Amino acid sequence: MFGEKMTSVGKKLIRRRVVDLSSEDTRFARCLSTLDLIALGVGSTLGAGVYVLAGEVAKEMAGPSIVLCFLVAALSSVLAGLCYAEFGARVPKTGSAYLYSYVTVGEIWAFTTGWNLILSYVIGTASVARAWSAAFDNIIGNHISTFFMNKTTLHLPGVLAERPDFFAVILIGLLTALLAFGVSESALVNNIFTVVNLVVLVFVIIAGFVKGDVKNWQLSEEDYINRSSYLGPLDDTRKKAFGSGGFVPFGLEGILTGAATCFYAFVGFDCIATTGEEARNPQRSIPIGIIVSLLICFVAYFGVSAALTLMVPYFLLNKDSPLPEAFKAVGWEPARYAVAVGSLCALSTSLLGSMFPMPRVIYAMAEDGLLFKSLSSINSRTKTPLSATITSGLLAAVMAFLLDLKDLVDLMSIGTLLAYSLVAVCVLILRYQSRQLNSPKTMEMLELNGNEEERVIMNPTVTSASAQQKETLTLAMLFNPPVDTPTTLSGRIVYVCVSVIATLITVICVVLTLKVTALKDASVGWITALVLLFVALLVPTIIVWRQPQSNARLNFKVPFLPLLPIFSIFINVLLMVQLSGGTWVRFAIWMAVGFMIYFGYGIRNSVEGKKAEECCATAEKPLHHPGLDLSPGAAAV
Repeated sequence: MFGEKMTSVGKKLIRRRVVDLSSEDTRFARCLSTLDLIALGVGSTLGAGVYVLAGEVAKEMAGPSIVLCFLVAALSSVLAGLCYAEFGARVPKTGSAYLYSYVTVGEIWAFTTGWNLILSYVIGTASVARAWSAAFDNIIGNHISTFFMNKTTLHLPGVLAERPDFFAVILIGLLTALLAFGVSESALVNNIFTVVNLVVLVFVIIAGFVKGDVKNWQLSEEDYINRSSYLGPLDDTRKKAFGSGGFVPFGLEGILTGAATCFYAFVGFDCIATTGEEARNPQRSIPIGIIVSLLICFVAYFGVSAALTLMVPYFLLNKDSPLPEAFKAVGWEPARYAVAVGSLCALSTSLLGSMFPMPRVIYAMAEDGLLFKSLSSINSRTKTPLSATITSGLLAAVMAFLLDLKDLVDLMSIGTLLAYSLVAVCVLILRYQSRQLNSPKTMEMLELNGNEEERVIMNPTVTSASAQQKETLTLAMLFNPPVDTPTTLSGRIVYVCVSVIATLITVICVVLTLKVTALKDASVGWITALVLLFVALLVPTIIVWRQPQSNARLNFKVPFLPLLPIFSIFINVLLMVQLSGGTWVRFAIWMAVGFMIYFGYGIRNSVEGKKAEECCATAEKPLHHPGLDLSPGAAAV
């Protein structure tokens, strides 16, 4: 009896979402063009970090080689971006990584992803709102902070902020009203701010190259002594600040450390994936929007960091206000006003980019019954998820008003990196499945024009002679499958192998992080263990590579499977493992709250669960029901 109950609960945890692509009807307003999506991606990704981050990384981690840091970080982000792009082409629905996980790996993983995305967006919104407030306050001479510091104090280190931020609350309130008013209006405001931000950055880049000096990329110890306020030979502290000079003063380690920091500068493009039901042509616009926005952001980050290190020697950079001080150093002090305007516009678009996807993820989870149903209402006039928008705005406003967010910002990283990893896992699994998600238009075209092989791949109700044969698992089949189209068995093999790959990658990343000193000291035991782990990782990777892929036609597909998604998972997990123990404790608390909601409400009210119960109740032969496939490797259709 107990065993049956546990089996039943287990099946509920891994039940997958049945996506209906039979209709393009939506409760949202389809009004966003490809250009709107690119502007949304650029706006949310290219935040105020470009005005501050470049100075911090160049001064303390990488020197002029910061341009290489952004290149490495951009390549890592593009790996995640490509996985999102394929799913955007495959499942053009609202929900982003939450929906992609639900379709492929099951309900519990989908809830985990969605719950963490909500956390990431809430903290992101609150922290950017406080940053906007601080930047504006700085421009007008710190009058706001001085007034409230004297009138109100709340400070509780690590929990409550030094002062309540009324201005941030007003800002979030205005933006919540804008988002509730309509998507096209929000997109218009975002487009204007993004254009102003890009114009300012183009000015900064051109000015930097005009006033810059390539000698600042070839500095020696003599230059450091001459330009710094200290005289005499370099001591250890000053050697650490200067490094070895030249283009790569802090070596390869500095580039990799800087790249890990710069990676977070590219976080934000995933908000494009939540627009599946608001884009006019999502299967084309989402992949283009993600890739083009990442490319624009890379060019901007690369150009600004190059201009900055050409204008001023890296060791003289002001890490708190690098660009205004750099322009002051080259005699263009009035340019700081342009930088101030650009940074406010960047913060505005970044704030909109954090707030825009949050209600859509909440709506998608509520619509599926995993969160409270009242959050899934859509306003008939504005076609926006009104209750989810107001709820997310209130939550972000309370956090911005009261909390000290510095210790919570790392939680954003866990949520985002977990989502990136799961999307890569989903792409890897779904590409090798026998059942694919397709719209009726595609099916109709295939019935008219496609050959028998394509119809078998795309339509689960069509069977071929080879597919009807009973499959048996053999060692030879793992490395040399007898057919060149996916089957249920080959799909299950990939499902198991990807689970093993994800586990091994996690173990490797933990070893690389915790035993880095032993590995540097050439500890034979740990190096041998690491080599054995990589060999073990190679085996399931080769098995996945040898399995037949789906030939389903999509507007965009991730190239170089299975290597590219596996590399993306590796980078994301490695960055997650770098986070502090305190961050993981906070993550555990947040997940505990989430699982209380899921096991108390979501698991019983899941729409997919109710559909499955109805199917079992009405079908004469439930085990042979054509619409119900419970195999772990098959994607829901």
